[in-house]
Amino acid sequence: MTRGPRDELAEKIAGEVALSEDPGATLRKWRTDFEIAQTDLAAALDVSPSVVSDYESGRRDNPGIGVVRRLVTALLDVDERRGGNHIRQHARVLSAGFDSDVVLDLREYAANLSIERYFDAIGAEALASGDRDTVAGHTIIDSIEAIRRLSSDEFYNLYGRSTNRALVFTNVTRGESPIVALRVVNPTPNAVVLHGIDVEDVWEHAPALARIDGFSLGVTDGDLDALLETHRDLV
Repeated sequence: MTRGPRDELAEKIAGEVALSEDPGATLRKWRTDFEIAQTDLAAALDVSPSVVSDYESGRRDNPGIGVVRRLVTALLDVDERRGGNHIRQHARVLSAGFDSDVVLDLREYAANLSIERYFDAIGAEALASGDRDTVAGHTIIDSIEAIRRLSSDEFYNLYGRSTNRALVFTNVTRGESPIVALRVVNPTPNAVVLHGIDVEDVWEHAPALARIDGFSLGVTDGDLDALLETHRDLV
C-alpha cells in the first residue's frame, strides 16, 4: 500500500524524536513548526497542558514509542482540522527530494508580489535590483547545508516550478558562497535574500554579481523564527 504525505511525515517526526538527544526539544520544535499551542495539543490528547509542558521541558522521562505515537498523531490531527497546510507544506519539500534540514520553508503565493513589497514585508534592505520585479513564492534554505549537500541541478530544483520566487539563504556569514553557487545555476531566481548578517558584512562583490546575473539582492538580520513567521504570513 502506498503511503501518503501524512504517513511519511509522521514517520519522519517520530524518527527524529526517537533519535534525538533531547526528545522534548524536538517535540517542541515540531509543535511550534505546526503553529500549535500547548493548550491545543493537550486538548487533542485529552491531557492537561502541564503534561505537554513536562515532556517538552524534560521534566518527565523520555517518552516511549506509545507516547510519541500519540503526540505525533495529535499534531497531525490538529493540522488536518485546520486545513492541513503544514502537512502539505512538508509534503512539497519531501516530494521535491529535500530534507527539512536543508529546506526550512517552501511556499507559493496566491498572486504575484512586487519585490519591493516583498523586501519591505520581511524587513530586507535592497542592495541590487534585478531584471524582474515580482515573486510568486519563496524557498528558505540553510545555506551551509544546501551548499554542502546539493548539486547544481538540485539547487535549481529549490525554485519549485518557477524562477518567479525568492530564494532566502539563512546561516550566512558574508554571502560569498551562496552568490558564487548561484553563478553555476541558470536561470536564477528573481530575488535572493541573505539572512542573518548586517549590510556592512556582506561580501563586497555580491551586489555586482547579482546585477550581472539579473536578480534582486536583499539583506535582512534578526531572529530566524520571526523570519519564518513573516514569510508564512505572505501566503
